[in-house]
Amino acid sequence: MFGIPLAFGAPAILGALLALPLIWWLLKLTPPRPKAEVFPPLKILAGVLKREETPSKSPWWLTLLRMLMAAIVIFALADPVMNPRNATLSGDGPLLLVVDNGWATVGDWDRRVETATALIGDAADRSLPVSIVFTADPTHDAIPGTPAVALEKLAAATPRPLRPDRARTIEALRTTFSAQTPGTLAYVSDGIARDADDPFLSDLASLSPAEFRIVEGDGAASVAITGANNGSDALTVTLSRLNASEPRSLIVDAQDRQGRVIASGQVDFAAGSTEASGEIAAPFELRNDFARLSVAGIASAGATHLLDDGFRRRKVALISGDSGDGFQPLLSPLYYIERALGPYADVVKPGQTDLAVAIPEILNQNPSALVLADVGRLPADVYDPLQAWINRGGTLIRFAGPRLAAAPADDPLVPVILRQGERALGGALSWAEPQPLADFPTFGPFAGMPRPEGILVKRQVLAEPTPDLAARTWASLADGTPLVTVEETGAGRIVLFHVSAEATWSDLPISGTFVEMLRRIVQLTRVGAAEAQAGQATAPSLPPFRLLTERGALTAEAGAAKPLSLGPDRPEAATFDNPPGLYGTEDGFTALNLLPADATLRPLPSPAGLTVTRDPMAGTAATPLKPGLLTLAFLLLVIDSLIVLFMGGAFSRMPKRAPAAAASILTLAVALAAVAPSGQALAQSSDAKPGDEQILERLDNTHLAYVITGEAEVDRLSEQGLAGLTDFLTYRTTLEPAPPVGVDISKDELSFYPIIFWPISATAPMPSASAISRIDAYMRAGGTVLFDTRDQGSMLGTDTGTSPNGERLQAILANIDIPPLEPVPSDHVLTRAFYLLQGFPGRYSGSPLWVESRQEAQSSNSAVASSGDGVTPIMITGNDLMGAWAIDANGASVLPVVPADEMQREMSFRSGVNIMMYMLTGNYKADQVHVPALLERLGQ
Repeated sequence: MFGIPLAFGAPAILGALLALPLIWWLLKLTPPRPKAEVFPPLKILAGVLKREETPSKSPWWLTLLRMLMAAIVIFALADPVMNPRNATLSGDGPLLLVVDNGWATVGDWDRRVETATALIGDAADRSLPVSIVFTADPTHDAIPGTPAVALEKLAAATPRPLRPDRARTIEALRTTFSAQTPGTLAYVSDGIARDADDPFLSDLASLSPAEFRIVEGDGAASVAITGANNGSDALTVTLSRLNASEPRSLIVDAQDRQGRVIASGQVDFAAGSTEASGEIAAPFELRNDFARLSVAGIASAGATHLLDDGFRRRKVALISGDSGDGFQPLLSPLYYIERALGPYADVVKPGQTDLAVAIPEILNQNPSALVLADVGRLPADVYDPLQAWINRGGTLIRFAGPRLAAAPADDPLVPVILRQGERALGGALSWAEPQPLADFPTFGPFAGMPRPEGILVKRQVLAEPTPDLAARTWASLADGTPLVTVEETGAGRIVLFHVSAEATWSDLPISGTFVEMLRRIVQLTRVGAAEAQAGQATAPSLPPFRLLTERGALTAEAGAAKPLSLGPDRPEAATFDNPPGLYGTEDGFTALNLLPADATLRPLPSPAGLTVTRDPMAGTAATPLKPGLLTLAFLLLVIDSLIVLFMGGAFSRMPKRAPAAAASILTLAVALAAVAPSGQALAQSSDAKPGDEQILERLDNTHLAYVITGEAEVDRLSEQGLAGLTDFLTYRTTLEPAPPVGVDISKDELSFYPIIFWPISATAPMPSASAISRIDAYMRAGGTVLFDTRDQGSMLGTDTGTSPNGERLQAILANIDIPPLEPVPSDHVLTRAFYLLQGFPGRYSGSPLWVESRQEAQSSNSAVASSGDGVTPIMITGNDLMGAWAIDANGASVLPVVPADEMQREMSFRSGVNIMMYMLTGNYKADQVHVPALLERLGQ
């Protein structure tokens, strides 16, 4: 009806609309309005005997109101239903149910299941067999079965982080329905085409169903990230959407490996546009930490874009053939290279001048690129390791020079065949004047760069002409001679600059173009070129490391995923064998995203002449209109009654004080409503839970916390020890902690405390796995746990192995992901956070205080790496700190120190002060190194 899906439960009642003209005639009459007359009796009698009154006509608008009310009542009695569901199925064959379950169906999957369940129920009512297939499943069983079996398949189905493979689906359907035709074919579609010419609807129609239905969901609202380019100043993100009817703004978040949002950018779609780009502006160092991009508010595999090591800062090794680089730095070939790559890569140099030792040393560090500046003949033993490194994905960048010009022409690590000698002004192969650069070709990493002005080349090495020389040239001079050539070998490449890396042969090294060219070449490399194990072929493969779920989350479950090939057969986008995710290991991985680069979301094309029925999705069907229409008719009846009373003068005979009384009553009701407590306020007052007062008290004050071990003596000493440290902090510092508290790590909230002291006791009950997991989560969130084995005294003068307390600590830490540890270095912030300390004694002084290793923490992938201003998440000692701090009710020490030296107890208290100041202030003391410079500047 008028393009609106509408049905009537009793359509015969609509015939009553024919009676509307009669109703019009009856309703246009109304009794005369009473008039007020003066009392004189004779005049009243004259009026009585005067004439016979006749009815007057009602106003047209009142008649129209009554007609509308009558029509609404008739429509309501006809029981109209909005978006009625078509519950009829063709009986000419089985029900064929084709369901899209790709990435775009995550948002409305429950409604898809509800829709399919209703269709299967209709088939069960008519005793029809059902065939159900899912387009994103790798295999299809399209043989019709009972509705109960179809419901089991539907219950087991889930959306997948893949694009539907409709070609495989239609192949299975043609095989199954070659000898029979389906009765009703219902396609629950996501509306997204696999490519511009997706023939799926035509292929389904070729099965010759008696009835063809399409049920469309919310696929029109789908948005996907189709590209990400890490530029020099910002990361550019490209998005594609299906529905381009209205403008739309989306936020794209950049997250690190822990899933924390560290930067965001906005992408704005114009009306009518299906693609848009935006930038995430962040420093290069911060962009190195980007691990994934996701569209805020949309949880799907398409709205998530994984970033692999290719987006991170690269390690580039520099080797020069000139051993005297340090004496004349401006003439050094590495001087300009190092400064050009410094902002974009980690530059490393070998510690040896002997290339036979230096190159293997560099390759052991697994760099992304290796730069050889004017290196001619290489030692014979390094060619094979270099070639294997390149085949695994390394990039070898070579610069010309006198040594390379004199090298043999059969060098396998040169991308083109070189002529002997160099071309120079005044030489045998000279040209009349220095040559400028030509426009960069449209392919290669330099595509799009403007042609540099003012760069002249005075000398170069020449390449022998070959048929493929032009295709392997990334940059050339104005006269057509190559300036930069390349050769792809295995998964890597060899790049040659035909000029030197210093300014004697050309002006290129002292230009900004040189910086951009090197940056783009390095950007092509991958961090850790050896993404596969050494010794593999030139087309290595990587095992699945973390796979993307349908909601855009990473999981360690590999399922049936196969290793990802890095050779020519590497897929451009996710497949059934290689779902989207990260492939490799924790040390190095590559990302495979759902969509290929520069993909575009397109609607599924519907061929001309194809007759289909488009049904709504479940959840939008069968909305009855009868209750609303009857309510509207009642409101019109009330309005009509008020109008009649007004026209009859009922309101004119009301006492004059009535409006004032009504206003007073209304004012009183409003006042009572304002004073009376609302239901929400009553609900809020009942939200209080037992223990809330204690939580608020601990939030308002700093408490020292210790773990309740279950041993009364140990717990008593812990409380007395922290009480002693609390008093010492109160007397010696501005920190005034509240009384210490004991925490049950299995159930108490731990996030209130910056540090938790845990005295280890082998005889205490072993904490449960869930309790240890809570400690692990506490450390991940930035808290610190100080484990004290208190066993240094028992180890003095003995050569025994690990003590029982130490073994218990090992059992506890076996289930916690701790970072690498080291004894507190002499320059650590802990040694000068408040007091200047050289050790951290307790009752004993022989055990070091172990903290997170600063050297390993920078490269550690541990999930418990320090996240709170450089504060270590774990400390370990055996010196029994709390035993040295323990005091009784009179303030006297409970336990003696070993040896009996009260100065040791004083240093123990100072150690506790430093630990607390370190926990509360972080590593700000590390900035003391800048104090001399700041004082000098202030003095100026």
